[in-house]
Amino acid sequence: MGSLATGRIGPWRTALLLGRVSNLPTVWSNVIAASALAGGGALLSTAVTALAISLMYVGGMYLNDAFDREIDARERPERPIPSGSIAPELVFAVGAALLVIGIVLLAFEREEAGLAGLALGAAIILYNWHHKGNPVAPFVMGLCRALVYVAAGLVVFPDVQFDVLVPAAALLAYVAGLTFTARLENVDRVTSLWPLSLLAAPVIVAAVAGAFSPLSLLIYVMLAAVGWRVATLLRRRAAGDVSQAVALLIAAISLVDALFATTTGVHYAAIACLLCFGLTLVLQRFVPAT
Repeated sequence: MGSLATGRIGPWRTALLLGRVSNLPTVWSNVIAASALAGGGALLSTAVTALAISLMYVGGMYLNDAFDREIDARERPERPIPSGSIAPELVFAVGAALLVIGIVLLAFEREEAGLAGLALGAAIILYNWHHKGNPVAPFVMGLCRALVYVAAGLVVFPDVQFDVLVPAAALLAYVAGLTFTARLENVDRVTSLWPLSLLAAPVIVAAVAGAFSPLSLLIYVMLAAVGWRVATLLRRRAAGDVSQAVALLIAAISLVDALFATTTGVHYAAIACLLCFGLTLVLQRFVPAT
């Protein structure tokens, strides 16, 4: 790690921070849940899909910092680009390359998945290009996660399935609510509570789908605990509380995936998603989630 006195950080730490790699397990759980919802895919194919989406996620995070470099220079000068740890041109190049590689990997798995990857790449670029001050940007971010479900589902089955689309739409709503909350991170206060209602969409969809097994009931309890903790943080509004709430909501994406996986009866997929939740919480202790 570089000297804190100069404000620079080492190259590996820079790469980890730019990619927000602590959140990658939530991408893996997205792929696991979507694959289960689509009927279940081969282990190798699921792993390749998870790798492809992971590359696209990291690429999107790189592009986010590259596009936001001037705003970060004012609001978050410790970020890698404004701190001088890496050149923005290199961040743009790496981010774009990772998106392309991810799309190509999806296309090798199945042509239809590659087309979904192109749509995902376009949504990632659109969000990063114009999200500051854009009232619909949180829904574009939600669309990115929904398209992960679509792409992973298409790797398993060549047609978009209703059983994948409905959970994907619920995940879109959840991530939009999360993103609305994340927008308040720099001001460290909550000015409107209505976006938080979007977070309930996955629970409603899962309940309608009849997710009431012992495992799903455990996940409901875990989601309730997350909701209680987030509400406590947002109500207290001490310094850093909004950031902690956002990080926990990001980790809970894997809980949402686990809940959806229980609706398929494939409990090992749900358990894998639960492990992703725990891993995300551990990794966030070392690499900030936002």
